[in-house]
Amino acid sequence: MKMNIQMPRINQIPFFFKNQNLLIQCGIIFFMIIILITLIGPFIVPNDPFTANMSERLAPPSSVYPFGTDHLGRCIFSRLIVGAQSTLGITALVVVTVALIGIPIGLLIGYIGGRLDTVFMRLADGILALPEFILAIAIAGFLGPSLTNLMISIVFVKWIAYTRVVRSIVITERNKDYVLAAKVGGSSSWKIIRRHMFPQIVSPVLVLATLDIGKVILTISSLSYLGLGAQPPAPEWGAMLNDGRPYFQSAPELMIYPGLAIFFVVLAFNLMGEGLRDKWDVKSR
Repeated sequence: MKMNIQMPRINQIPFFFKNQNLLIQCGIIFFMIIILITLIGPFIVPNDPFTANMSERLAPPSSVYPFGTDHLGRCIFSRLIVGAQSTLGITALVVVTVALIGIPIGLLIGYIGGRLDTVFMRLADGILALPEFILAIAIAGFLGPSLTNLMISIVFVKWIAYTRVVRSIVITERNKDYVLAAKVGGSSSWKIIRRHMFPQIVSPVLVLATLDIGKVILTISSLSYLGLGAQPPAPEWGAMLNDGRPYFQSAPELMIYPGLAIFFVVLAFNLMGEGLRDKWDVKSR
């Protein structure tokens, strides 16, 4: 007896069972939780994250100190919550700055080409000759340890990726029929870039920025861990890792909690980026 089993079509499967949508949903859920904690957290923290209390030094978790205290008696939970504003705020500012620099340059050199394109690409090749992280360390070390210099060093090494992505898309699109028709119709270069080129780069740049947020967070935390970013007593996650390093054997939670915070934030943005990349099919483009 033959059984007639009809498999459901792809478009009949609920969207939360599709991989790309599941990734996006998980990433968005994590992202919303992180944003909520960042926005309202400083108003509900149980203790002052800056006040030292040596009598409560390395205290275990309790109702007063949910995650215990650090080597100076400061509430770890409060410092994590307040530190989220510092880490995520710097990350957002870096990514926006990098995009504002890289996108116009990529649009310009990709559309115009010629010597301008050659000069910028040779400059980019020279910067990319060294690994991004090593170059960021060198620039931050030369400028001096501070959050401002940390941001400058990361922006200097990150704008190239956005410029190269935008440039490659523009070079591909500028010789297509619809662009040539716009030129024949008398459209100016600015109008062609604004109306025809810019919409083509939105989805790839958005995916790149979403995936890049996790990398920027890791870079900021790493440089702060090396003492080149946030300075004491700033409650930045990378700086908290550095503060807890001497006490890793006796009080490992001083490094575990900020490490987990960095892990979950990076995971959230990577899930969103991977989901958006699959949804918009950026790989094939």
